[in-house]
Amino acid sequence: MTPSLLVPFYEHPAERPDAWTSVIEAAPALYGVVLNPADGAGQAPDPAFAAVAGRLREAGVRVLGYTDTAYGRRAHGEVVAELLRHRDWYGADGAFLDQVPTGPEALAHYRRLGIAARAAGARTVVLNHGAHPDRGYADVADLLVTFEGPWDLYRTLDLPVADHYCHLVYAAPADALPTTRVHCAVPGAGAHPWGTLPHLLEPAR
Repeated sequence: MTPSLLVPFYEHPAERPDAWTSVIEAAPALYGVVLNPADGAGQAPDPAFAAVAGRLREAGVRVLGYTDTAYGRRAHGEVVAELLRHRDWYGADGAFLDQVPTGPEALAHYRRLGIAARAAGARTVVLNHGAHPDRGYADVADLLVTFEGPWDLYRTLDLPVADHYCHLVYAAPADALPTTRVHCAVPGAGAHPWGTLPHLLEPAR
């Protein structure tokens, strides 16, 4: 089975233990899981997230620490400090940098962040632009999220596809299949769509 699902699942393990078990059991299908304890690593370790991160690693799943970069406005040192907390507290072996701009003017900033993320132990770096970015970002990361949005919009678009692109789609029907090799489509909508799992990973009711 080719790992293809990049799963951003932003729910606490103590509140959704069955769902987290479903994620771990799907390990062979996963490109990675985005770990987001508190809109980032938080200010102190969370034992429940540390435990689930350990289970993911034991199952051979990449653990990508979620870090908001505020479209380049967040200082380099703050981002790096959060990457280190993800590594030290949760054993994250990858980085998911969110809110990344698409234009070339921010490339130098993100090149520095990419180098720092690797130095902090991130074997996989994902940039979430949410839209198609300047081609220079492909040199920074292993994977670029070039679409994040609802299925009703996604299905109307003819987006470029490449092995290093990823599409994250929400408000998606059960048969929705994004066109990129690495992807995620969830049923959730509204302000918190990533509190739901892809249909195939939802635990049986």
